[in-house]
Amino acid sequence: MGSVIVDITMSLDGFVTGPNAGIDNGLGDGGMPLHDWVFDGVPEETALLRDAVAATGAVVMGRRTFDTVDGPHGWSDELGYGAGQVPPPEESPAFFVVTHRAPEQVRLGLPFTFVTDGVASAVEQARTAAGERDVRTMGGGDVARQVIAEGLADEVILHVAHMILGAGTPLFRDGDPPASLERVRVLDGPATTHLFLRMRR
Repeated sequence: MGSVIVDITMSLDGFVTGPNAGIDNGLGDGGMPLHDWVFDGVPEETALLRDAVAATGAVVMGRRTFDTVDGPHGWSDELGYGAGQVPPPEESPAFFVVTHRAPEQVRLGLPFTFVTDGVASAVEQARTAAGERDVRTMGGGDVARQVIAEGLADEVILHVAHMILGAGTPLFRDGDPPASLERVRVLDGPATTHLFLRMRR
């Protein structure tokens, strides 16, 4: 069985979007540079993204993230999960969306399952679907935070963009339970530092 990995980009001050994030403004005001590392074409970072997509059997995301990627300005056949590393449809990971209510319709022709009984259930279903491959939590910040806080994550990969947003969607909150992690490796990019961490049990 693969690992459950929280894999998310954040600013130096801990925000995963800028303020006013929404369907038409997915990364919020000033938040687009958070993901510059995905598109800059740095070979080591492109390889990081490619390897992550290849290892992923299932993805857990929150409803706001789903609404953004399924919205009119979201993912397309050319630019979807993994940005330029889009797997062919027959190799697409399964997507599990944590939500209170399933949407009435879905634009994208991807294998979405809408989970209405919480993050732990979504991770459990994703593990089953992923088989020997990894489960990745791609966002938003609240779902990623819950996966860590509830002790469901095996690993955490933080792509720390070299910027300060000042406000937005925080990854962590006051009152989250303490956790201990060990560093596995660090990859330094020109605009982002990539931290690979393993949860200590």
